[in-house]
Formats: sequence, C-alpha cells, structure tokens
Amino acid sequence: MKILLSSHFFHPSIGGIEQVSLILAREFCAAGHEVRVVTTTRRSRDPTRPRPSFSSSIEDEDEDDARSGRLQVIRRPSPLRLWQTVRWSDVVFHNNISLRFAWPLLTIRRPWVVAHHTWLTRTDGSTGWRDRLKRSALRFATNISVSQQIAEHLGVPSIVTGNPYRDEIFRRDPECIRDRDLVFVGRLVSDKGLDFLLEAVSLLQKRAVIVTASVVGEGPLFSVLQRVSKDLRLESQIKFLGAKTGHELAALLNRHRAIVLPSRWQEPFGLAALEGIACGCKAIVPDSGAFRETLGACAILFEHENAVSLADVIEVTLTQKLDADYWKQAERQLSQYEAKRVAARYLEILKTA
Repeated sequence: MKILLSSHFFHPSIGGIEQVSLILAREFCAAGHEVRVVTTTRRSRDPTRPRPSFSSSIEDEDEDDARSGRLQVIRRPSPLRLWQTVRWSDVVFHNNISLRFAWPLLTIRRPWVVAHHTWLTRTDGSTGWRDRLKRSALRFATNISVSQQIAEHLGVPSIVTGNPYRDEIFRRDPECIRDRDLVFVGRLVSDKGLDFLLEAVSLLQKRAVIVTASVVGEGPLFSVLQRVSKDLRLESQIKFLGAKTGHELAALLNRHRAIVLPSRWQEPFGLAALEGIACGCKAIVPDSGAFRETLGACAILFEHENAVSLADVIEVTLTQKLDADYWKQAERQLSQYEAKRVAARYLEILKTA
C-alpha cells in the first residue's frame, strides 16, 4: 500500500504530534508499505535559520530506510509536488487535518483518513471559519479520535484509537536510582500550567516539606518562569533543563519519582504522562481532559487549576510506595499503546477506508 501521511509538524521538530507521526510512518514501513510524508517542518532545527512563510514553496526532501521499508519525507512541497504525491498514493492519511495539504483531494479521488489529536477550535475555545470548514470536510473522511473526549467533540462518527509511544525507548530501568522528586515535561507556555507546580512547591516549602523538581522543555515563557521560581525562592529546588528527547529524556525520567503535568488546557490525550509511567514515574495530573482515560487507574488526580490541591497530592504521593500490583496494572495500561500494536490498528483502518 502506498500511504501519503500529512503531518503539519514533523521530526526533527519536538512535540507529541511529531513523535506520533514518526512512529506511525516507520511502523507502516516496517510492515512493508511505502510511505511519503508531507510536512511544513524543515530538516534543520538551526534556530538561526529564518522561518519560511506559509506562502513559500521551498522543497526539501530526505529519505529514511525505516528498517524494512522506505520512508520519504517531502518538506514544504510545492503545489505541483503535492498534487503528484497525492496521485501516487493509494490512501491519504492526515495526522491532524490540514487544509493546506487536503486541496488535491478535490480533483483526485483517494480514500481519506484523518486522525484527530486535538480540539477543532481556536486557542481560546471559540470556533473560527477554518474550524467550521474542517468540520464540514470531515464528512468525506474516515475519522480516528485519540480519545473518547475528542470523539464526542467532533460531532461526526470516528474510531477511538489512542496514540503510540516509543516503547523501545521509554521503559522502566529497575537498576536506576531515583534521586529526584518531580519532573515536568512540556512546552513552557501558559496552557501547560508550570506556574501551578511552582506555586505548589512553594506551598510545600512553607509546610517545611522540601521537594525538588526538574523542568524539561523550552518555550516563550522560559525566562518568565525562571523569574517566578527566583521570586518564590525556589532556585535550589527547581532546575530548568531545557528540551530533552529520546534516550536522554528516558534516562532522566528514570531518575524521578513522579511526573507532574498541571495543564490548564483540557489535554486531549497525555503522551508525556504515558512516557513517564513507562519509565517508572507516578503520574500526577489534573482531573480534566483525557488524562484519566489515557492513564486509567495509574492517574493520580488533583483538582484542575488548584495549586493547593496539587501540593496536597504531591505531599501524599511522595510518601507512598507503590507495590508490584501497581506496576502490573501500569504494564497492562501501557500495552495498548505499544507502537506496533497501535500502528496495526491504523493500518486496518487505512486498508478499509
């Protein structure tokens, strides 16, 4: 099968959708299929290079053997190159719907499958004309939702299939010494709620409960949050480590006792929490979004946007020792998100679309 995979952002960009798209593309190739990825992400992550405008048509291609198959990545394709690639394909798969990459389907008839990883709204929750156009177009696609909450939001029939994680990288190391308390992983933006974690650590400090936290990620609020940490006199407890990925991130997670993701946003899945549990961390998450659905009984919940509740849960969680039954339960939860298993479910959908 010739699969055209559309992923607005893709490797080497860092983020959940980028990782999921790369996992699926490689697993599709490993299963013997030909895959071409179209994306707006350039090959280089050099921050000194200017970011091209969306109106440009600069092409940049690279290939990856992807084990037994062939993966071709077409970066920022011209309209002609995109049209030719759609013609080449047997099925068009959008990992998040992209109007930029969907237009050739107006003239070329191909099965169209769309996986939905987020809400079809603006960042403030309102619905814009692009969102309405996307919703209208979904009637002509086979739809996949990464959680039941996304499925209920879409308003069209969809198949619920969770995201894969890199199970060959993110795994628990029983020999590792967990000498650190908390770890946060995510972009340093308001939606991710790191300020709630800083406030909770400060509240615990006032109770004479001293905990340490590692902050993994980059973003526009990096310097602002560092200043907040300093103002709260937490410099000795909070370490800002920048972005980490792959084996380096997995090794870091294995040194921590709990991962904390205090998101303001209604998270549609929670991939970072899943990776944390896979590396032996307890997962402290808000009672909102799809965290409970993704993590099952492994989710340790606090009240959404409540720093006092978060502080209380952290204090209790760090004093509890989890038994073997918990980790058996975690393994069962993780097994449904193994890369090969999730990719197989996607391939069945692509074949019958």
